[in-house]
Amino acid sequence: MSKIAFIGAGNMNSAIITGLISNGFTPSDVMVSNPSPEKREKLASNYNILHTNDNIEAANFADIIVLGVKPYFIADVCKQISSAVNVADKCFISVAAGCTMATMEKALGKPCPIIRTMPNTPSQVGLGVSGMFPSAQVNDQQKAEADALMQSVGITKWLKDESEIDDIIAVSGSAPAYFFLFMEAMEKEAINMGFSAQESRQLVQQTALGAAEMVVQNTDSISTLREKVTSKGGTTQAALTTLIEGGLDKLVSSAMHSAKQRAKEMAESNA
Repeated sequence: MSKIAFIGAGNMNSAIITGLISNGFTPSDVMVSNPSPEKREKLASNYNILHTNDNIEAANFADIIVLGVKPYFIADVCKQISSAVNVADKCFISVAAGCTMATMEKALGKPCPIIRTMPNTPSQVGLGVSGMFPSAQVNDQQKAEADALMQSVGITKWLKDESEIDDIIAVSGSAPAYFFLFMEAMEKEAINMGFSAQESRQLVQQTALGAAEMVVQNTDSISTLREKVTSKGGTTQAALTTLIEGGLDKLVSSAMHSAKQRAKEMAESNA
């Protein structure tokens, strides 16, 4: 794989660096740039990678530049790099929501190989999902290397259109928080029932983990799995009837559309 520079040392870039090195990538081919010495020095110490506080140095070093800064900083970073570096043969990978390819191209000053990705937070434990879309300038090698990069922290899904990035945000990008909210509500009620906070946490997290693993290990549809654990007239059916009559399906649909709409608004504000 080519040399890689990570602009930013936040959670997502840190997770990708961890996955890369854990999968045998050469540390000396990785550089992280961040204004805060504490974050970049910790990564350098843990993984023996290179580090700098200079984005230009990092960009000159690398063939692939991973933009892991806040969406509203990406255009500024692109302008900074393109003003001092020949970006024509660099491949830029954005891991931030709300910054379109057009915005990045405008900031870079010319059409360049750009890949928009939308990873989610389980990437931090190697179980992520990353939606990916390449610009027309991305070649097969760059696409393959970007795929390997993001597969180091989970699975990848290549999209047919850039607009589908907003769909990925709704389906998997924001979705860990949906499950956390549901688990949080269950945990609170378990405490109300008399279980300790520690017991409630353990019961809920193990149940969620087991349910997810059953989905992974079975070829049955999720609805079939649900039906198999729902005895007619039993306790599970009573609980599910309450959720269904409460409009759970409609609520989930509305929540996902709200996430998608917010992604569009963010892209417009950063244009």
